[in-house]
Amino acid sequence: MTGGTGFIGSHTAAAIQREGHSLRLLARDPAKVERIFGTRGVQVEQVVQGDVTDPDAVARALDGCDALVHAAAVVALEASRRQEVLATNFRAVELAVGGAHERGFRSIVYVSSLGALFSPGGPPIAADAPLARGRSAYAVSKAEGERFVRALERAGAPIRSSYPPAVIGPGDPGLSEGNHTIRAFLRDLMVITSSGFSLLDVRDLARVHARLVDPGAQNGRYLIPGRFLSWAETVALMDEVTGRRVRRVRIPGPLLRVLGRVGDLVKRVRPFDFPLTGEAMDFATQWPGAVASPAFEQLGIELRDVRETCADAIRWLYEAGHLDAREAGRLAS
Repeated sequence: MTGGTGFIGSHTAAAIQREGHSLRLLARDPAKVERIFGTRGVQVEQVVQGDVTDPDAVARALDGCDALVHAAAVVALEASRRQEVLATNFRAVELAVGGAHERGFRSIVYVSSLGALFSPGGPPIAADAPLARGRSAYAVSKAEGERFVRALERAGAPIRSSYPPAVIGPGDPGLSEGNHTIRAFLRDLMVITSSGFSLLDVRDLARVHARLVDPGAQNGRYLIPGRFLSWAETVALMDEVTGRRVRRVRIPGPLLRVLGRVGDLVKRVRPFDFPLTGEAMDFATQWPGAVASPAFEQLGIELRDVRETCADAIRWLYEAGHLDAREAGRLAS
């Protein structure tokens, strides 16, 4: 497994081990592996030290295995990390997924994203949607990885790709994009605008990945829609689970998109990392939701109630020091 010390990866690794598989992680820092999994009562049997862009390290990690979960990726929207994202994500897919296919692995699980299929103003995203033409480094890198993986699919590789929306929940080794967004909702401001927000519990996604490792799982695309909420419903949910009234403002979608384009222009002259970009505002105001793929529906996995997911995520954010007691509301107690 790659990316096992990340948010999605660490939950997936634990779920895989609970299914009885022997687990090997490729990780840059073995001490981080011990620190993360030691608190969860999970013992990782093998750790290969190295970077996912290092061919020799990836080869050592793959040799002797029969299945792969590739969850490693740099998920960053900051302009200052553009080159890091572009240099890492596609190369990682090429080495890990390509290497697993060359070795004849029985199952290859590739963790993608619904964002790779998002087109502003389009219909709800389906598994057969074309690749998006993203502008951010992350979106471009995911599209490149998708093209590579789909070429292997056509060549008969046993690939099972997952497409989650925003992923949130407890037990985040860092502060992933989904949980960072929840923190911003509660610490700063929520905007009620057009469209909405799709959420998925990281523990549900981990269960999906653990199922897909099994050699009997169906190859194909597992589009996981999560729970879609309008922005008004999202604000109401934050109020409900915290027991407080979060700050909110109403801004029309077209105005936010104009502000995003202005942000793009300003960044050409004076770079800043706040996610006020045209692409981010397209996601925020024109997100269409998604339709579960037949492959995912056949797994029969029931997703948690979104209230439970949000409550557990906020409670963890408070306990980890990312929110104060006022921001977490009643969940602080």
